[in-house]
Amino acid sequence: MRNVRRLFLRCLRLGHRRKFTYLNLVTDYLRYGRLCLVSLTHNSFTNSDVVIESLFEPVYWLVDHVTRWFGIVFVALVILLTSSIVLIVYICVLPLILQTYSTGWICWHLTYGHWNLILIVFHYYKAITTPPGYPPQAQKNTPSVSVCRKCIAPKPARTHHCSICNRCILKMDHHCPWLNNCVGHYNHRYFFSFCLFMTLGCIYCSISSRVMFREAYAAIETYSQTPPPAFSFRERVFHKCIIYLWVLCSSVAVALGALTLWHAMLITRGETSIERHINKKERKRLQGKGK
Repeated sequence: MRNVRRLFLRCLRLGHRRKFTYLNLVTDYLRYGRLCLVSLTHNSFTNSDVVIESLFEPVYWLVDHVTRWFGIVFVALVILLTSSIVLIVYICVLPLILQTYSTGWICWHLTYGHWNLILIVFHYYKAITTPPGYPPQAQKNTPSVSVCRKCIAPKPARTHHCSICNRCILKMDHHCPWLNNCVGHYNHRYFFSFCLFMTLGCIYCSISSRVMFREAYAAIETYSQTPPPAFSFRERVFHKCIIYLWVLCSSVAVALGALTLWHAMLITRGETSIERHINKKERKRLQGKGK
């Protein structure tokens, strides 16, 4: 009877030990999980912008992949629209210039128009085919500011990682889907020159065809009259082509002109688009500290 009592008490003690062991194990796991959560989320630089960027990370991933795959489509669209405008100018606008303008104005239009077209094609080709510049692979004595978290490699000054190209770009300004290429150290001048000459070309086409646009618009307004005007099929196509040319060139001139002025301002300040955003945030942060 005494031995049975001792055995029963020993089982009770063993049960208490196992109970406390499991409890301690669960407590350790909870503490470890809390430590991992704090280590992953705690950051002295965390603010509302970081939280919003983290929440929109799936959207950024989707936009990056769509931009990467549709870059060729955007380039083809630029070539198609530009070619259509050039074709309309040669077929519709240039014959009227040769018939109505004086010899001096005809020489000026032919010279300036073809010169502008050559510069547009040249700078667009160079902006597409010229690599923006990448950090050197042999990291011997290359000065670096930090290490890229995605490339796991040193980043020289003014270098940023492009999530679309999936590599670091020297003096990166932005990734342009209309070029299907990054705008960086080696092709920034070609990008800016293309924007400038494309804006000048669109302004030139809009001004040169403004009288024909008014006449074509007035003619189209009479299409719904009864009886309808006696316009041939060729004349109707001519009217619509002139409307298409003027509207497209004017829209591109306004949009691309604003972009060109923005980049001209950045060039005068010695900044890229990314650095402009970073410097603006830094000025705001330091002003909050009274500096």
